[in-house]
Parts: sequence; structure tokens; C-alpha cells
Amino acid sequence: MAFSAKQMSLIVATLGILSFIFGVIAENKKPASGIPIPGKDVVICKYPGDRTLVWGYLSVVFLIASSVVGYLSLFYPYKGKSVPASALFRNSTFLLFFNIALGIAGLAAALLLWPTITEQMHLTHNIHHNLETDCPTAKTGLLGGGAFVSLDASLFWLVCLMLADNSREDFLEEVEESRRGEHGTIEDVKVYMMHLILGLHCEKVQVCISFVTSQLKNTIDT
Repeated sequence: MAFSAKQMSLIVATLGILSFIFGVIAENKKPASGIPIPGKDVVICKYPGDRTLVWGYLSVVFLIASSVVGYLSLFYPYKGKSVPASALFRNSTFLLFFNIALGIAGLAAALLLWPTITEQMHLTHNIHHNLETDCPTAKTGLLGGGAFVSLDASLFWLVCLMLADNSREDFLEEVEESRRGEHGTIEDVKVYMMHLILGLHCEKVQVCISFVTSQLKNTIDT
């Protein structure tokens, strides 16, 4: 199935929005702290109803999907016409936004993974020998920030796609003009050779006519 640039942009935007939504839900659903349950020389922390891991990892998955599709969309052969990457990177603006998109996607992944993995460690290692522990959770605000940065990353991929589309059109126009120039040169050579051949042929015909005319005149005179 062939994709158009518009379809690719819709896919990237949809995946980025889903990553943003799941990141915001993870931030809102994350408890401020767990419930400490005293035991014998230990404290067991319970985190009832904590679904931070599910929403956090879903946000990361959709961020990765959005970035991968955004990256592939830049070099996809639309309408069966492929363009070398070097032709796209000749555009300094495209190169700048491409690097920014990569950097922001990496930052978003870090902001989402850090609190999610931290929360997983709190849920897994929930037995503490410190009797004064308050059953901490992941740092508040990181998931929400990561969600917004994830959305920004998808927007930058869309900007890169628009710039790549412009560069692609310019490259294809240059190729078409080059082909037209070569075709015109070949046609000019063909026309020149035809004129040359016809000219030589005409000269030979004229020589033959002159020779026949002179022979007839000599015959009449005799």
C-alpha cells in the first residue's frame, strides 16, 4: 500500500497525540506516596490502584512509534519516486529541524522512562528497613513534562516532513530539467546530422544532373 505525505503526517500526529495523552494520564494517576504498613523491623509499602507503569510505558511506545514513522516518512518514495538523502540534507533548514526533532524525541523518551522505571523500582522493592520511610513514588512532574515534550517531538517531525517535501520537489524538478536538456541536445545533434546528410545528397544529385546535361549536349552537337 502506497502512502501519501498527508497520510504520513496524520499517522505521526496521531501517534504523538496518543503519547501525550497517555503521559498526562500517567502523571495524573501517579499517587503522591504509598501506604506504609509496619511489620517486624520492616515497613511494607503498598500502592493500591497505581497504573503509572501501564500509562507511562504506553506513552513511551507511542513516542517511539511516532518518531520511527516520522523518520521513515522523510525518505519514503512517494508516488514511486525516491530521492537520495543527500538531496534532502543539502537544505540547511531541513538539517537543523531534523537534528532538533531527534534531540527532542530523545529528551521526551528520557523524561518518560526515568519516572516510569523509578516507579517500577518502588513497586518492586517495596520492603524497607527504614522504619521512617514515607513510601515515596517517582518524582512528580516528569511524566507530564515528558508528555508535552513528546507532543513537541511529533510537531517537529511534521515540520521536517514539510521541509523534506519541498526539497523533494526541488530535486525532482532539477532532474526533470536535466533530462530535458539532454533530450534537447540529442535532438539538436540528430537534426544537424540529417541536414548534413541531406546537404551531401543534394550536392551529389546536382553533380549527376550536371554530368548528364553535359553528355546530352555533346551528343546533340555531334
